[in-house]
Amino acid sequence: MTVPTASRLRGVVAAVGRLAVALALVAAMGAGVALASTLSRPEAAPEAGPPPEQVVEPAPVLPGSAAPLAQEPAQQPAPVGEDPVREWADQVASVVDVPSRALLAYVNADLAMRQYKPDCRISWATIAGIGRIESNHGRYGNRVLGDDGMPSQPIIGIALDGTPGVRAIGDTDGGALDGDPTHDRAVGPMQFIPSTWRKWATDGNGDGLGDPQNLDDAAMAAGRYLCSSGRDLTTGDGWWGAVMSYNNSVEYGQKVYAIAESYSKAASRRQ
Repeated sequence: MTVPTASRLRGVVAAVGRLAVALALVAAMGAGVALASTLSRPEAAPEAGPPPEQVVEPAPVLPGSAAPLAQEPAQQPAPVGEDPVREWADQVASVVDVPSRALLAYVNADLAMRQYKPDCRISWATIAGIGRIESNHGRYGNRVLGDDGMPSQPIIGIALDGTPGVRAIGDTDGGALDGDPTHDRAVGPMQFIPSTWRKWATDGNGDGLGDPQNLDDAAMAAGRYLCSSGRDLTTGDGWWGAVMSYNNSVEYGQKVYAIAESYSKAASRRQ
């Protein structure tokens, strides 16, 4: 799926500048999940990826669409050893079970949303918590997340055919994304339903495409989705509304919270 240049959120990250990125990381990346005191802390739940027979899918698309984004500016590559985002990701990956490459995708999505929708105040840790549950950061089923942000094999969920415990969603993409011309299946590391992806498809790596199998693209699309409807994720209502829109399950929300908090605390210790 080709995504218009105007939807290249990663260009917004480039516009922040390397120095500003470094300052933002030092100031905020380890600052916690940033949930307001109005959010009752849920009982911690252990980390758990989706079982082999079940892949969690996002809720139906929300009304309204994202506004066009600024065109991607030219960017000079940072000299080796002077990329604060990668350095931070490597440090955090050394103390949590998250690939450094996945952390890059989550942090870039966080930084992009700070520029595109600053009132949302989404945390990279929340996106990472969802990525852990949905696909173990692109490693579901012994896959390996490549340096290009792609899992070693496409991640495709079960047929949403209405069998017990499974939603019924007929095909919406002719099988183009999920290979199933009869029923939809959630796709990619962030497990988007094809119809949802069609609305929120985002080019997160600047290659001109919005690919749900690419974690850069999928993480930024997830950020846009979670920040829709004017949500402020530093409030209890905003955070829970966002996560429950992704999967309408209290248990799911509890797991995301617990995982996100553990990642955030680990990052704090690396500052």
